Amino acid sequence: MRVLVVGATGPLGREIVAGALSAGHQVDALVRDPEHSAAFPADVQMVQGDVLRAESLAAAVRGTDAVICALGTPSPRQPSTLLREGSQTLIAAMKQEGPSRLVCVTLLGVGPSRSNASFLYRTVVLPMLAPMIPDKEAQEDVVRASGLNWTLVRPPRFTTGPAHGNVRVIKQGQPARAGHVVRADLARFLIDCASKNLYVGEAVAVGS
Repeated sequence: MRVLVVGATGPLGREIVAGALSAGHQVDALVRDPEHSAAFPADVQMVQGDVLRAESLAAAVRGTDAVICALGTPSPRQPSTLLREGSQTLIAAMKQEGPSRLVCVTLLGVGPSRSNASFLYRTVVLPMLAPMIPDKEAQEDVVRASGLNWTLVRPPRFTTGPAHGNVRVIKQGQPARAGHVVRADLARFLIDCASKNLYVGEAVAVGS
């Protein structure tokens, strides 16, 4: 599989890139400025592009089999429209150039997944992230309406440390709770969703 990672220079994005390489996939990493981006292994193809510039994204998605979007916001404590606007541009480019598989990271606490949050996450973490939740919700709306083969993945707070090897998947409507997820496990799950066509047309919460 040839996969494009959007948000590749962030902590989660770097884990996705490393995990996809170790799984034997061809990896393209979207970067705004290759001269100042995080260092990637030599096998990674850096693709210059901006999620708000349609022409750059068309070139970035061309020839790929799947896109994993781990796009972040400038500040989780400030309102933004970057996630919605960036996702709209990305989806338009995908529909123009052909790849139909999109795996998109949003947030545990968006929509009905709030009921899957642990007490600590619901009462401490989510209030701090409240300014960006409307943009996360708008991003999900855009992905759902895209017509692509999409999957929405809603993680809680990320932790570092040794990978467990898997995640707990909570489908919408299930009563389970999650408060954290190991970043490396989340990255592996996103790659599996993209490469194995898991949970197509579903929004799932995950936890460790």
